[in-house]
This record gives sequence, C-alpha cells and structure tokens, in this order.
Amino acid sequence: MGNKITDEGETNQRCIRFYVAQKIHKDSLNAKQMIPPTIDGLPTDVIVSGRFRMFGTAENNKLKKRPIQPGTSIGFAFPPPRNNFVMAGTFGAIATKNGKRYILSNNHVLAENGRIAIGASIFQPGLLDGGNSATDKVAKLSEFVEIKPTGLNRVDCALAEIAAGISVNARHMPSVGKLSSTAPVAAADGMLVMKTGRTTGHTRGKVVDVAADVNVGFEDKDGVEFVATFADQILIVGQPGSFSDGGDSGSLIVDRATKRATGLLFAGSASHTIGNHIADVLAALGVTLETAR
Repeated sequence: MGNKITDEGETNQRCIRFYVAQKIHKDSLNAKQMIPPTIDGLPTDVIVSGRFRMFGTAENNKLKKRPIQPGTSIGFAFPPPRNNFVMAGTFGAIATKNGKRYILSNNHVLAENGRIAIGASIFQPGLLDGGNSATDKVAKLSEFVEIKPTGLNRVDCALAEIAAGISVNARHMPSVGKLSSTAPVAAADGMLVMKTGRTTGHTRGKVVDVAADVNVGFEDKDGVEFVATFADQILIVGQPGSFSDGGDSGSLIVDRATKRATGLLFAGSASHTIGNHIADVLAALGVTLETAR
C-alpha cells in the first residue's frame, strides 16, 4: 500500500503498488498477464524499480579505523576453493546481548548465508579494501538468520562478537553521530532518513514504502543462485541521487528527525534501496542497539 504516483508526482490517493523490473506495453500482454486497474475497489499502481539484487562488493577502497566504528568497511575471508576472492560490506551498528558487544550487519556481509563458519574471523577493513587477515581481525561470526529460498523472509542479519582488546569509537557513525536512543522507531511513508555506508558514505533519502514484498537474488551455502522473497520491507529513494550502492549492505538506516534507527539496509536496484525493519532485526537476534558510551 502507498500513495499513487502519476506523471505529475505523488498523489494522496491510496493504492496497491506493484514493483516491476520493467513495464511492458499492454499490446504485448494477454489479459491474464495484466495487472487490473483496481483490486477490491482499490486502484493499482505499477512502479518500475529495476531488478533487486543484494548489495555485495564494490571496488571502492575504505580506510582502516581504530577504534572501529559503524559505517565503515568490514568483511570475511572466503574459504577454499574461493579463497582468492575478496569482499567488503558495511559495519551497521553496535549491538549488545548478555553483556557482550557485537557488530551488527547483514547475513550476506558476515556469514554469506552459511558459507562462513560460526567463529570465523571478521576484518576491518574488509579484505577487498586492503584489510590484512593477519592483523585486522576485529570480531568473530557469532550467529545469523538464514535466508530461505522458499517461503517468506523478513531479515538479512547477523552478529559478530567484538574481540577482546578491540576498542570501539564512541561516536556511533561518521556524519550521523550518536543515536538519540537505543529504542528504534517504526518506518513511515514519507519519513526522511539517512545512513553512512562503506561505499557511498553519508546519504539522505525518503521512505516510499514500508510494507513491500520484494524478490532478491542470493546464493545458498553451496553457491547455488536462488531468488528469496522478503515480506514487508522498507523502500527508500535517495534525495538527491542514489541512497546506496554495492558495498553499502549492512548500513543502519536512521530517521533524520529523531536520530533513532529505523532499518537495516541489505539490497536494492539502481533506483530503490531496500531495508529490513530494524525492530524485526533486533527481535530475530535478541539484541539491543547501543548508543555511544
């Protein structure tokens, strides 16, 4: 559900939205393939978003940060036979559980959906960004929520326990600063948000949907590609330009008005960014966000 968008811009008319890779002229479709103009009395709207994909690696070097801090490059080391590959994603936030501190990010940034073993080293910066596997270990993979090829997913998230002796910057994120509260705020249509990510840095955007069902391309633990369906996701468009790009996966999405967390970025297209509701992420992992100490 959302407001209908016309050539003149966004209206106040509520509608059922359909996000598509591309629009096809009605003359090329049969009646069964066409989306009806109304469903149960509600108008429909077809929005071109492009094909959604996970935001994985990108060749954009990011710096080593000591103390470590959210909004920066992190990553794992691929096991054999792919150990000649390197990757990097984004350190989203600091989370706590049972007195321990964790890096919060995506499953595909920390665990590669089970291809990375629990207890494996996490590096800052990620190895793609010049991280050194001998000297830049900052955490170990602790747990992740599996991304399922069938049924509905709601989160792409994982935790890595911060290693003893690794200090964390008291400022929560570059250009964002300290969160105002450990409590999240629910995303809402029209909410103005921001994030700091590994690739595109600090960007601003606007929430355009809070309950989108999206199909996103992933790989399973054996490297086999599949399409995962995520239910009730946040969609964001940049203001101005793009809100995110490859390597920004794992970024914490923050409400600009309250400086409280609202989402966890994990995928997108050329025009739209997708985020999990942060409340769903925290509940799935049983953790609490930490503000600056």
